[in-house]
Amino acid sequence: MEPLQAFGIVAVAGWLALLATMAWLLRQWRPDQPEWSRKIVHLGAGLVLPMAWATNISRTVALAAAVLATILVAVNQRTRLLPGLESVNRRSYGTVAYGLSILLLLWWGWPHHAAIVVAAGLMMAFGDGLAGILGPAYPSPGWCVLGQRKSLLGTTCVALVATGVGWMLFGEHLSLTQLLVLGGVAAALEQISVLGADNLLLPLGTAALLNQWLSP
Repeated sequence: MEPLQAFGIVAVAGWLALLATMAWLLRQWRPDQPEWSRKIVHLGAGLVLPMAWATNISRTVALAAAVLATILVAVNQRTRLLPGLESVNRRSYGTVAYGLSILLLLWWGWPHHAAIVVAAGLMMAFGDGLAGILGPAYPSPGWCVLGQRKSLLGTTCVALVATGVGWMLFGEHLSLTQLLVLGGVAAALEQISVLGADNLLLPLGTAALLNQWLSP
């Protein structure tokens, strides 16, 4: 194993351990805000993909880690051994969908389409994560989609994050119109959040769109 990849594995493991600790501490500090600890993990886990990309973590290692993580969150969905990951007051499989979407993205595009995989993961992690934190915290006009409440602020967060990520990673290859469409598509897919489906639809949908635009 190359030293850079070994460093990447250690760095990712350390980062995830730090996230778990932060989520636990936040849950102890603010037990009245259980969603915060879950969103901390949601946001922080999104950085794992760029870390893996920067340290050339291999396809085999990435897929094995994603399979293990998805199994662990699926088990936790039923056992609640780590309540910081599953603290919403509604029936949701969002955390499982999160892990599954990363697994599918890696299986499809790692490492040959790593930029698209990283972009889709960041849009999900930061777009949906910030929407989940800022949307309830700051009142704005809202509506319901399939029984799930959505807000103008949260939806705008998703659109801006997706557009920004697209610009940072593919700004030389995408037009302004395409970047705005990317943000709109991400925001639209995030609306379908029943049972946590947005954590699957948003990254896979945006990855498919980017692949269509960027394929030779």
